Amino acid sequence: MFVPCEGSACPAFEGSTLLMPAVSVGNVGQLSVDLVIFTLGMSRIGYFYTDCLVPMIGNNPYATTEENATELCINAEVYAVPSKELVVLQIRSPFIKNKYSAFCQMLLSWVKSCGFAKVAVLSSSHAYQRNDQQLLGTSLRYLLSPAVQKTDSDQMQRLNWKQLEKIAAFPEVNDDAKVLHIPGGGITKLLFTESCTRGIQMVVLLKFCSEGDNIPDALALADYLNEWLHLTANQQQPGSPASTSSRWKIPSSWKLLFGSGLPPALF
Repeated sequence: MFVPCEGSACPAFEGSTLLMPAVSVGNVGQLSVDLVIFTLGMSRIGYFYTDCLVPMIGNNPYATTEENATELCINAEVYAVPSKELVVLQIRSPFIKNKYSAFCQMLLSWVKSCGFAKVAVLSSSHAYQRNDQQLLGTSLRYLLSPAVQKTDSDQMQRLNWKQLEKIAAFPEVNDDAKVLHIPGGGITKLLFTESCTRGIQMVVLLKFCSEGDNIPDALALADYLNEWLHLTANQQQPGSPASTSSRWKIPSSWKLLFGSGLPPALF
């Protein structure tokens, strides 16, 4: 359930878009959401209280000064930028075993009760498990629930995007029976199928990738989202040549994505 920040009234979400990541291979969705929150300067308005995620606490991942660096963050927080009618749920820890379904039910009930216009899920899938069709063209794909087909399908076609291909349920036995398959996608498939059943407008954007340095994947997925929602324009970074301009600001926490380096005492 959503809990507003202390001293704040529960905000109105009706008509807004909810953006969230799936905890998936390479943490690409979570990294992309980091970029959106930090670039747009989104304010934290509360958190999502649930026992379905591994408990965690840490320092402010979007610190800009010594003062706000001491602020704490937890495993599921909610941010908003009212001018863009955008609400973001950032998830920072993995799910507890056998809690996937309970989380999806809780989340979608909240989406319904708040009157969100649509939900956008950023996810990823194992690149090495692609079928022949998925090897062709871009590594980015999308999915639309039936409820959102009328409003966004035409736009996806104008953007020349590729919908995620289904795979044969029984390869080499019956190639006509197709199923949705998102290996490494975490709760993506369950969340999407539940949204289809409940009539919720959901758009899934995902990237095929492998574990490793997933910063380029996160930037690509954030750009993919931006093509659709137009969240930010390309902006020149101070003191950098035009060729390295970017629309996304990198959070300070990304300096520690691969640890803090080798301690000099080792040598």
